Amino acid sequence: MTLPASDIAHWQSWIGKSESRSEVLDAQALRRFAAALGESLDVEAQQPSLAHWAFFLPVAPADQIGPDGHPKRGGFMPPVSLPRRMFAAGEMRFGAPLVLGETATRTSTILDLTHKAGRSGELVLLEVEHTIEQQGDIRVSERQTIVYRDAGAATPAVIPGDIAPQPDDAVWTPSPVDLFRFSAVTFNSHRIHYDLPYATGEEGYPGLVVHGPFTAARLFGHARRKGLSPTGFSFRAKAPLFCGPSIVLRDGGDGALAALRCDGTEAMAATVQFST
Repeated sequence: MTLPASDIAHWQSWIGKSESRSEVLDAQALRRFAAALGESLDVEAQQPSLAHWAFFLPVAPADQIGPDGHPKRGGFMPPVSLPRRMFAAGEMRFGAPLVLGETATRTSTILDLTHKAGRSGELVLLEVEHTIEQQGDIRVSERQTIVYRDAGAATPAVIPGDIAPQPDDAVWTPSPVDLFRFSAVTFNSHRIHYDLPYATGEEGYPGLVVHGPFTAARLFGHARRKGLSPTGFSFRAKAPLFCGPSIVLRDGGDGALAALRCDGTEAMAATVQFST
Protein backbone atom coordinates (compact mmCIF):
# COMPACT_ATOMS: atom_id res chain seq x y z
CA MET A 1 0.00 0.00 0.00
CA THR A 2 1.30 3.46 -0.91
CA LEU A 3 -0.34 6.47 0.65
CA PRO A 4 -1.67 8.90 -1.96
CA ALA A 5 0.16 12.24 -2.02
CA SER A 6 -3.21 13.96 -1.89
CA ASP A 7 -4.00 12.26 1.44
CA ILE A 8 -0.69 13.32 2.94
CA ALA A 9 -1.20 16.89 1.75
CA HIS A 10 -4.69 16.87 3.25
CA TRP A 11 -3.39 15.71 6.63
CA GLN A 12 -0.62 18.32 6.50
CA SER A 13 -3.29 20.99 6.25
CA TRP A 14 -3.81 20.35 9.99
CA ILE A 15 -0.36 21.86 10.73
CA GLY A 16 -0.85 25.00 12.81
CA LYS A 17 -4.27 23.95 14.05
CA SER A 18 -4.74 24.77 17.73
CA GLU A 19 -7.29 24.23 20.49
CA SER A 20 -7.53 25.19 24.16
CA ARG A 21 -9.29 23.54 27.10
CA SER A 22 -9.69 24.78 30.65
CA GLU A 23 -10.54 22.75 33.73
CA VAL A 24 -10.22 22.81 37.50
CA LEU A 25 -7.37 20.52 38.55
CA ASP A 26 -9.06 17.98 40.80
CA ALA A 27 -7.01 16.52 43.67
CA GLN A 28 -9.06 13.31 43.69
CA ALA A 29 -8.33 12.67 40.01
CA LEU A 30 -4.64 13.15 40.75
CA ARG A 31 -4.89 10.81 43.76
CA ARG A 32 -6.28 8.06 41.53
CA PHE A 33 -3.44 8.68 39.07
CA ALA A 34 -0.90 8.39 41.92
CA ALA A 35 -2.54 5.14 43.05
CA ALA A 36 -2.23 3.67 39.55
CA LEU A 37 1.48 4.53 39.54
CA GLY A 38 2.03 3.08 43.01
CA GLU A 39 3.08 6.45 44.44
CA SER A 40 2.05 8.38 47.54
CA LEU A 41 -1.62 9.31 47.76
CA ASP A 42 -0.75 12.52 49.61
CA VAL A 43 -0.77 14.48 46.35
CA GLU A 44 -1.13 17.76 48.21
CA ALA A 45 2.32 17.21 49.75
CA GLN A 46 4.00 15.82 46.62
CA GLN A 47 2.45 15.43 43.20
CA PRO A 48 3.02 12.10 41.44
CA SER A 49 5.28 11.55 38.47
CA LEU A 50 4.14 13.37 35.31
CA ALA A 51 1.10 14.64 37.20
CA HIS A 52 -0.15 16.70 34.25
CA TRP A 53 -1.17 13.47 32.50
CA ALA A 54 -3.99 13.09 35.04
CA PHE A 55 -5.76 16.10 33.53
CA PHE A 56 -7.22 17.25 30.20
CA LEU A 57 -8.15 13.69 29.29
CA PRO A 58 -9.66 12.96 25.87
CA VAL A 59 -13.45 12.64 26.05
CA ALA A 60 -15.17 11.07 23.05
CA PRO A 61 -18.84 9.97 22.92
CA ALA A 62 -19.46 6.22 22.77
CA ASP A 63 -20.46 6.39 19.11
CA GLN A 64 -17.15 8.08 18.25
CA ILE A 65 -14.93 5.22 19.42
CA GLY A 66 -13.17 3.19 16.72
CA PRO A 67 -12.73 -0.61 16.63
CA ASP A 68 -9.34 -0.37 18.37
CA GLY A 69 -10.82 1.56 21.29
CA HIS A 70 -9.26 4.87 20.28
CA PRO A 71 -11.48 7.83 19.36
CA LYS A 72 -12.24 7.87 15.64
CA ARG A 73 -9.87 9.84 13.45
CA GLY A 74 -10.53 13.48 12.62
CA GLY A 75 -11.41 16.55 14.65
CA PHE A 76 -8.36 18.19 16.18
CA MET A 77 -6.11 15.32 15.09
CA PRO A 78 -5.78 14.66 11.33
CA PRO A 79 -7.66 11.59 10.00
CA VAL A 80 -4.54 9.54 9.16
CA SER A 81 -5.65 6.26 7.57
CA LEU A 82 -2.80 3.99 8.72
CA PRO A 83 -4.35 1.53 11.21
CA ARG A 84 -1.83 1.47 14.09
CA ARG A 85 -1.19 4.45 16.33
CA MET A 86 1.20 4.92 19.26
CA PHE A 87 2.55 7.66 21.51
CA ALA A 88 6.20 7.17 20.60
CA ALA A 89 8.12 10.01 22.24
CA GLY A 90 7.78 13.07 24.41
CA GLU A 91 9.85 16.01 25.56
CA MET A 92 8.77 18.07 28.58
CA ARG A 93 9.80 21.13 30.57
CA PHE A 94 8.44 21.85 34.04
CA GLY A 95 7.97 25.20 35.74
CA ALA A 96 6.25 25.72 39.07
CA PRO A 97 4.03 22.85 40.28
CA LEU A 98 0.40 22.72 39.23
CA VAL A 99 -1.99 24.27 41.75
CA LEU A 100 -4.74 21.84 42.70
CA GLY A 101 -8.29 23.11 43.03
CA GLU A 102 -7.74 25.97 40.58
CA THR A 103 -8.39 26.37 36.85
CA ALA A 104 -5.64 25.67 34.32
CA THR A 105 -5.69 25.93 30.53
CA ARG A 106 -4.02 23.55 28.11
CA THR A 107 -3.34 24.79 24.60
CA SER A 108 -2.54 22.14 21.99
CA THR A 109 -1.03 22.84 18.56
CA ILE A 110 -0.24 20.58 15.60
CA LEU A 111 3.41 21.41 14.82
CA ASP A 112 4.29 19.07 11.98
CA LEU A 113 3.29 15.97 10.03
CA THR A 114 5.80 13.97 8.00
CA HIS A 115 5.54 10.82 5.91
CA LYS A 116 8.23 8.15 5.70
CA ALA A 117 8.41 4.90 3.79
CA GLY A 118 11.00 2.17 4.16
CA ARG A 119 11.55 -1.52 4.69
CA SER A 120 9.29 -1.54 7.73
CA GLY A 121 6.42 0.01 5.77
CA GLU A 122 4.86 3.43 5.75
CA LEU A 123 4.90 5.78 8.73
CA VAL A 124 3.28 9.10 9.49
CA LEU A 125 4.85 11.10 12.32
CA LEU A 126 2.72 13.75 13.97
CA GLU A 127 4.26 16.37 16.27
CA VAL A 128 1.90 17.95 18.81
CA GLU A 129 2.75 20.60 21.39
CA HIS A 130 0.83 21.05 24.65
CA THR A 131 1.32 23.89 27.10
CA ILE A 132 -0.44 24.11 30.45
CA GLU A 133 -0.84 27.62 31.83
CA GLN A 134 -2.05 28.51 35.30
CA GLN A 135 -2.08 31.83 37.17
CA GLY A 136 -0.39 33.47 34.21
CA ASP A 137 2.58 31.06 34.13
CA ILE A 138 3.37 28.12 31.86
CA ARG A 139 3.61 25.22 34.29
CA VAL A 140 4.26 22.41 31.76
CA SER A 141 5.27 22.37 28.11
CA GLU A 142 5.31 19.08 26.23
CA ARG A 143 6.04 18.04 22.68
CA GLN A 144 4.60 14.65 21.74
CA THR A 145 5.43 12.45 18.76
CA ILE A 146 2.52 10.28 17.61
CA VAL A 147 3.37 7.55 15.10
CA TYR A 148 0.89 5.98 12.69
CA ARG A 149 1.97 2.82 10.85
CA ASP A 150 0.81 -0.18 8.83
CA ALA A 151 -0.53 -3.22 10.65
CA GLY A 152 2.69 -5.13 9.88
CA ALA A 153 3.62 -8.67 10.87
CA ALA A 154 2.85 -10.21 14.24
CA THR A 155 5.27 -9.42 17.06
CA PRO A 156 7.16 -12.54 18.19
CA ALA A 157 7.06 -13.75 21.76
CA VAL A 158 9.75 -12.39 24.03
CA ILE A 159 12.22 -14.98 25.32
CA PRO A 160 13.54 -14.05 28.78
CA GLY A 161 17.29 -13.77 29.19
CA ASP A 162 19.77 -12.88 31.88
CA ILE A 163 20.19 -9.17 32.68
CA ALA A 164 23.21 -8.34 34.81
CA PRO A 165 21.85 -6.32 37.75
CA GLN A 166 23.18 -2.88 38.64
CA PRO A 167 23.01 -1.31 42.12
CA ASP A 168 20.35 1.31 41.31
CA ASP A 169 18.08 -0.96 39.27
CA ALA A 170 14.40 -1.29 40.15
CA VAL A 171 12.32 -4.24 38.99
CA TRP A 172 8.74 -3.58 37.90
CA THR A 173 6.28 -6.35 37.05
CA PRO A 174 3.02 -4.77 35.82
CA SER A 175 -0.05 -6.97 36.13
CA PRO A 176 -3.29 -6.88 34.11
CA VAL A 177 -4.87 -4.98 37.01
CA ASP A 178 -2.10 -2.38 36.88
CA LEU A 179 -2.67 -1.88 33.16
CA PHE A 180 -6.43 -1.62 33.65
CA ARG A 181 -6.06 0.96 36.42
CA PHE A 182 -3.68 3.09 34.33
CA SER A 183 -6.08 2.90 31.38
CA ALA A 184 -8.89 3.99 33.69
CA VAL A 185 -7.16 7.01 35.23
CA THR A 186 -5.97 8.25 31.81
CA PHE A 187 -9.29 7.39 30.08
CA ASN A 188 -7.32 5.37 27.52
CA SER A 189 -9.56 2.76 25.94
CA HIS A 190 -7.04 1.33 23.46
CA ARG A 191 -7.81 -2.38 23.59
CA ILE A 192 -4.21 -3.63 23.44
CA HIS A 193 -3.86 -2.74 27.13
CA TYR A 194 -6.76 -4.78 28.56
CA ASP A 195 -8.37 -6.97 25.86
CA LEU A 196 -6.07 -9.99 25.45
CA PRO A 197 -7.95 -11.66 22.55
CA TYR A 198 -7.87 -8.36 20.64
CA ALA A 199 -4.21 -7.67 21.42
CA THR A 200 -3.11 -11.13 20.27
CA GLY A 201 -5.67 -11.88 17.56
CA GLU A 202 -6.13 -8.50 15.89
CA GLU A 203 -2.88 -6.64 16.48
CA GLY A 204 -0.55 -9.63 16.66
CA TYR A 205 1.09 -8.99 20.02
CA PRO A 206 2.15 -11.90 22.27
CA GLY A 207 0.37 -10.38 25.27
CA LEU A 208 -1.17 -7.26 26.74
CA VAL A 209 0.92 -4.20 25.91
CA VAL A 210 2.22 -1.93 28.68
CA HIS A 211 1.33 1.71 27.97
CA GLY A 212 4.25 3.83 26.84
CA PRO A 213 3.17 6.67 29.18
CA PHE A 214 2.95 4.19 32.08
CA THR A 215 6.56 3.15 31.48
CA ALA A 216 7.64 6.78 31.08
CA ALA A 217 6.00 7.75 34.38
CA ARG A 218 7.68 4.83 36.16
CA LEU A 219 11.07 5.88 34.77
CA PHE A 220 10.41 9.45 35.88
CA GLY A 221 9.55 8.19 39.37
CA HIS A 222 12.74 6.11 39.44
CA ALA A 223 14.76 9.21 38.54
CA ARG A 224 13.37 11.26 41.41
CA ARG A 225 13.59 8.51 44.04
CA LYS A 226 16.31 10.50 45.86
CA GLY A 227 13.96 13.43 46.41
CA LEU A 228 15.08 15.68 43.55
CA SER A 229 12.57 17.56 41.37
CA PRO A 230 13.23 17.28 37.62
CA THR A 231 12.96 20.37 35.44
CA GLY A 232 12.94 18.44 32.17
CA PHE A 233 12.21 14.95 30.92
CA SER A 234 12.18 13.24 27.52
CA PHE A 235 11.54 9.66 26.45
CA ARG A 236 11.48 7.54 23.31
CA ALA A 237 9.78 4.16 22.94
CA LYS A 238 12.00 1.69 21.08
CA ALA A 239 10.27 -1.69 21.52
CA PRO A 240 7.00 -2.90 23.07
CA LEU A 241 6.76 -4.09 26.66
CA PHE A 242 4.31 -6.78 27.69
CA CYS A 243 2.33 -7.61 30.79
CA GLY A 244 3.73 -10.38 32.98
CA PRO A 245 7.52 -10.46 32.56
CA SER A 246 9.56 -8.17 34.79
CA ILE A 247 10.88 -4.86 33.49
CA VAL A 248 14.15 -3.39 34.76
CA LEU A 249 14.16 0.38 35.34
CA ARG A 250 17.77 1.51 35.09
CA ASP A 251 19.46 4.77 36.00
CA GLY A 252 22.58 4.98 33.86
CA GLY A 253 23.86 8.18 35.45
CA ASP A 254 24.14 11.70 34.03
CA GLY A 255 20.36 11.78 33.57
CA ALA A 256 20.16 8.71 31.32
CA LEU A 257 17.36 6.22 32.05
CA ALA A 258 16.20 3.02 30.38
CA ALA A 259 13.45 0.43 30.67
CA LEU A 260 14.84 -3.01 29.81
CA ARG A 261 12.66 -5.85 28.62
CA CYS A 262 13.18 -9.31 30.11
CA ASP A 263 15.24 -10.31 27.04
CA GLY A 264 17.61 -7.39 27.59
CA THR A 265 16.14 -5.18 24.86
CA GLU A 266 16.09 -1.46 25.68
CA ALA A 267 12.38 -0.82 25.26
CA MET A 268 12.43 2.84 26.30
CA ALA A 269 15.22 5.38 26.60
CA ALA A 270 14.74 8.54 28.64
CA THR A 271 16.66 11.56 29.84
CA VAL A 272 15.97 13.66 32.91
CA GLN A 273 17.27 17.11 33.83
CA PHE A 274 17.49 18.61 37.29
CA SER A 275 17.95 22.26 38.25
CA THR A 276 21.54 23.17 39.09
